Amino acid sequence: MFWRLRGPPSFGNRLACPAAPVEAGLRFAGWAIAPGAACARLVPEMTVPYQILSRRADFLAANKGTRVARAGFVLLANRNAGEGVRAGITVTKRIGNAVVRNRMKRRFRALLRELLPEHGLPDTDHVLIGRENGVERDFALLRQELVAALGRAREGKGDPPRGPRQGKRPPRKHSSADRRKAGGVPGKPAAQ
Repeated sequence: MFWRLRGPPSFGNRLACPAAPVEAGLRFAGWAIAPGAACARLVPEMTVPYQILSRRADFLAANKGTRVARAGFVLLANRNAGEGVRAGITVTKRIGNAVVRNRMKRRFRALLRELLPEHGLPDTDHVLIGRENGVERDFALLRQELVAALGRAREGKGDPPRGPRQGKRPPRKHSSADRRKAGGVPGKPAAQ
């Protein structure tokens, strides 16, 4: 059977035109054939076993669930209203530049793709928050930590809730504009 790939080499436009009729589900060099006409669309064999969280409200809601902290990441797991297994990744600028953050997100996506089908909690939103030493950690160690964290979340043995931040500064008493209105800033006229 001869295969010919037509169209631009982008991910979504790979077309396979075999010399013989195609049956759905046939695998070829890392690609699976989806049902279609004479030219069947090739889709990658690795499919995402979870839905991706994209709304800010979903991330905030996950923060109210179980929290399991590890050296390379923090796992937040929160039940959703029967929407299936969903996952999201957060890596802040404090971790590093864009190259470092994207590398960490790629590693987390690979972990989630591999482990959520087997170890994930059903009807739960999973959020991975990257920590500073998560980039340097060995991938096998990250995998073990994520399996352990998902197990603790399944048992309901999360870490205690975080208290208020220690480095938070007290609220400002008054802004300079308020002081000017009151005539309290020397050398500047009071606002009228």
